Amino acid sequence: MRLRPLALLAALALPLGTGSAAAQPASSKVMQIYVPFAPGGSADGIARIVATELGASLNRQVVVINQPGAGGTIGLITASKAAPDGDTLAIAAVGALVINPHLPTSNAFDTLKELAPVAKLIEIPIVLVSSSKGELKTLKAVIERAKTAPEGVSYGTTGVNSSQHLAVELLKKATGGNFVHVPYRGSAPAVTDVLGGQIPMASVDLTSAHEHIKAGNLVGLGVTSATRSKMAPDIPSITEAGVPGFGGSASFIGLLAPAATPPDKIKEISRAVGAAWARPDVQAKVALLSVEPAYENETKFGELLHTESDKWKALLATLPPSK
Repeated sequence: MRLRPLALLAALALPLGTGSAAAQPASSKVMQIYVPFAPGGSADGIARIVATELGASLNRQVVVINQPGAGGTIGLITASKAAPDGDTLAIAAVGALVINPHLPTSNAFDTLKELAPVAKLIEIPIVLVSSSKGELKTLKAVIERAKTAPEGVSYGTTGVNSSQHLAVELLKKATGGNFVHVPYRGSAPAVTDVLGGQIPMASVDLTSAHEHIKAGNLVGLGVTSATRSKMAPDIPSITEAGVPGFGGSASFIGLLAPAATPPDKIKEISRAVGAAWARPDVQAKVALLSVEPAYENETKFGELLHTESDKWKALLATLPPSK
């Protein structure tokens, strides 16, 4: 997901925290946060907010290191091999955390074994959208078409086995409808084709579709999370929209550390992040990235990761390799 220019400038203008000029750092060793994506996206922006807040709270110098590649895994591998002393952290997205390890093409890096959860940071709402000029203006109508039309309902996403794709696979499983996946290289081209009438529906991050929804060009059929998004409270959840067995599916980003990092170090960092995330000024900075603050401590985040990992492992086992 890319940031809007103003939001990007606002986010990247944040200084990396080092404590006050007069204060001596608590440790001379630099704390590093690895981001397995290029600069300019939501994960990078969140990492810089975390760096600022940890620097101020822990009186440490904190730097962000971007190391993209392998679907958000390269930076995580580097972080996992660092000394487990609390001075190395990593930002990770849902794909690398709980989806990619279960793919046939996986590089055998098991994120949940190699890294320890520190904190859940944000959620990125996923929304199903259709054209306001088309026939399918409610999720009920979409499901009915998917069940009765020989060709089913085609939908676009950011790619095969993305969280947007797998969310619709959950919908397919819950409803028995025929949903035909059309992978794109990003949310923007999928949204463009829905607007142009080339495909009837897309499953994309809310950021990519929100302005079109507010302008009346797209219809927000439902968000895939268990509850409505604070960013778009008028759009119902898929459960509310008529699929009680859907269960919810959210895309998220979290903070992790090398697996053997001492629990007291992890707790200290997690509490510092939680205290920052509770402040309105930090929440406003996070909102500039068009994502939702969603802090959970290391225990709850760990439970979420294992629950999500089990869910996606079970679903992926039912899909053909090409899907």
